[in-house]
Amino acid sequence: MTTAAQTRARYSGMGAITHAEGVTFRVWAPHAEVVHLIGNFNGWDETSTPLFNEKNGNWSTDMPEAKVGDEYRYLIRSAEGSFSRIDPYARSVTSSVGNGVICDPKTFDWGDDNFRIPNWNELVIYEMHIGTFNVKEEGRPGTFDSAAEKLPYLQELGINAVEVMPIAEFPGDFSWGYNPSHPFAVKSIYGGPDKFKQFVKTAHKHGIAIIVDVVFNHFGPNDLDLWQFDGWRENDKGGIYFYNDHRSHTPWGDTRPNYGRGEVRQYLHDNSLMWLEEYRADGLRWDGIPYIRNIYGNDNDPSSDIPEGWSLMQWINEKIQQKFPGKISIAEGMHKNEWLTKDVGAGGAGFNTQWDSEFVHPVREAIITQDDTSRDLEAVIKAIEYRYDSDAFKRVIFTESHDEVANGKSRVPEEIWPGKVDSWFSKKRSTLASALVLTSPGIPMIFEGQELLEDRWFQDDVPIDWSRADDEHGILVMYRDLIALRRNLSDVTRGLCGQNIQIFHSDDEAKLIAFHRWDESGPNDSVIVVVNMTNNNIDGYVIGFPRSGLWKTRFNSDSYSYSPDFANHPTIDVETREEGVDGQPCSGEISIGPYTVVVFSQDN
Repeated sequence: MTTAAQTRARYSGMGAITHAEGVTFRVWAPHAEVVHLIGNFNGWDETSTPLFNEKNGNWSTDMPEAKVGDEYRYLIRSAEGSFSRIDPYARSVTSSVGNGVICDPKTFDWGDDNFRIPNWNELVIYEMHIGTFNVKEEGRPGTFDSAAEKLPYLQELGINAVEVMPIAEFPGDFSWGYNPSHPFAVKSIYGGPDKFKQFVKTAHKHGIAIIVDVVFNHFGPNDLDLWQFDGWRENDKGGIYFYNDHRSHTPWGDTRPNYGRGEVRQYLHDNSLMWLEEYRADGLRWDGIPYIRNIYGNDNDPSSDIPEGWSLMQWINEKIQQKFPGKISIAEGMHKNEWLTKDVGAGGAGFNTQWDSEFVHPVREAIITQDDTSRDLEAVIKAIEYRYDSDAFKRVIFTESHDEVANGKSRVPEEIWPGKVDSWFSKKRSTLASALVLTSPGIPMIFEGQELLEDRWFQDDVPIDWSRADDEHGILVMYRDLIALRRNLSDVTRGLCGQNIQIFHSDDEAKLIAFHRWDESGPNDSVIVVVNMTNNNIDGYVIGFPRSGLWKTRFNSDSYSYSPDFANHPTIDVETREEGVDGQPCSGEISIGPYTVVVFSQDN
């Protein structure tokens, strides 16, 4: 065994960098007096391998004896004491309180993978929590391998993008993932880095993009080696990676990263690009954007804004667009802030799209309201029409997400009738809401199990009940049919991929709306969607149509195909007459069942 070279390491980069001559280690510890490397390769000897002080806050060494799979740590000595730390850039750890593990990101066999994410106007996103999606062993969370087993199911459903809740290492085995201890390390119990790469590769083979949820508004707060990493701190706060004044405060602890410090900015930048480059993910979803741009997550509160947080988002999003054109950046804003999705050149944060509070909240409220006469049709109309920066696809729309089905809130069917999710009312109104998600302008998203009429609120240790795939097979078929229409898989509903919408009919007494979706309009393109939000059949009802001819019924959510409990109220094809109604050049009579959505389009 040789001691570390007393010269600057020959290879650039942070963390453990593998190469033909061994491994280079580099760590940022500006207040350290000495740093030693300890690991399998030196018998965990605390003094045999000192790192070279590069005089810029970094310490490094070349270690010929080190190899992939070895465990290691840094032993940092400063004026404040001695600290054993996991490498902040470690791609793998034995556990959140264990050791770093040397990985080589270049050795995974990607084969002929040259997948490209679908156009954003054609995306249908499925939000997935790896730990609960497909659990194979009681008492343990699901894994990347078990989740991959269900990718053919998602492909058949029509899903073409999966957004995985955070998969960076967190304390223990069960968590939502929004408490990352080691942001660069892929969760060990899920399978670690190579298993995640295999999951991405398999998803791509099934035509499914992978979007990774990242947490930059705070770290930890538990099992957090970044905390007072090299011993230094001010005001007894977090040290070099964190703000050490009032800006450290978040709802999850005093662990907001210091967005103004160059090394921390680089750390978050490198983490963002790692998911896209090393793991070939197709996009990122940033959690809790309000707490990156403002101390208290407020709008219109300039005294508490964090300008360097905004510039960080701009910098990273610009880099992603330059280096990985076509990959998607999603913001969880939820404050209807259109500047999140404006271009950086215009002063925006540069995200491609954002989760939309202006859809989920009014639509959920209208759906769970018990009294038909109290449904706010105007609020639903505004939710359908809303957009950011004049672009329909700068918003992600949904009625269920991890936030909307937990923290005191239930799944939509449960909200409609607690304890009776299999009831007619729960089925009819929850699927009406989902039909609105999949026919309104925006990027639609469903939460895991929603297509099965899952009844339980989200908990990180309660798996999806896959027996419901048989019990509620008809509901599953409905989602599949809706997604096929949304993606225009039969080439007769192109309008659902288009920017354009006109809500041309609104009847508050009947609680019925009708809207026209189109891309370029005309046969196979223009789509008419009719929504009945009451427990009444409606027959012989005249609405406008934008074009003469035969309009075929492509979807009727009241069909027996979806549940034997449904009425199968007939909604026949419409032959229009050239009598203008609703500002449209033609009109026709429709029939529609209770709490039903019907979709029409033309062949020619």
